[in-house]
Amino acid sequence: MKPLIVYGVPFSQPVRAVLWLLLLKRMPFELVLTNPGSKGDTGSRNPAYLAKNPSGTIPCIEEPESGFTLGEAHAIMTYLARTNGWTDVYPDDERVRAKIDAYLHYHHRNIREASIGLVAPKIRKDLDIPELIQMSAKRNLTGALNTLERSYLADNKFLMGDSVTLADLAAYVEIGQLQPQFTNVFDLTPFPNVVRWLNDMTQVEGHDDVHVVLKELGDISETAPEMEAIKNANKQALRALKVKLATL
Repeated sequence: MKPLIVYGVPFSQPVRAVLWLLLLKRMPFELVLTNPGSKGDTGSRNPAYLAKNPSGTIPCIEEPESGFTLGEAHAIMTYLARTNGWTDVYPDDERVRAKIDAYLHYHHRNIREASIGLVAPKIRKDLDIPELIQMSAKRNLTGALNTLERSYLADNKFLMGDSVTLADLAAYVEIGQLQPQFTNVFDLTPFPNVVRWLNDMTQVEGHDDVHVVLKELGDISETAPEMEAIKNANKQALRALKVKLATL
């Protein structure tokens, strides 16, 4: 059977969530580098890619045997979990599953704001994100971190209890990127439960493999990286993933 194809780049937070799930479950895949927003041959706005994923976003998966394609990271993760019986990360208890789904819906205009308000303005200057939008995103993120701190993680090791679920993977790729060892663009010390959870998540299989790109890029708090540095970080991450995949 041919491996699952994943379209995207390692620097993308949603792409990292999908790749982490696949590594955690030791499911082989092929990562096809796809440049977000580009109309070029390998771009997400190219007609050939849009035929697979009309929204023109990354990630997108493709099942080579059937030709089935699917975009949107959370839809991909829940689909893979359901179809492969990964009930450890997406339990078949419908109430627990509903709680995970609720978090995944909540994530988009809350935790996801980490990228819009803090990372994207430095990485994607071409987006020209207005200062007002950035400030709003930072406020939303701070409120969401308070929610995680005081509710989700107040009495739980992970977001849904004692074990890692899809919710943790989705949340970490956004919040984790802000840490001092990565982009270093946000002070997380006011959220001790979140910091403790972040440390626990670094021990989850696949963490280091999917975060090579951030280690390569390094601290961007003072100086925005050049596009060439971003491209090289993605290439280094792809090489590291290929080494990891060879061991599956």
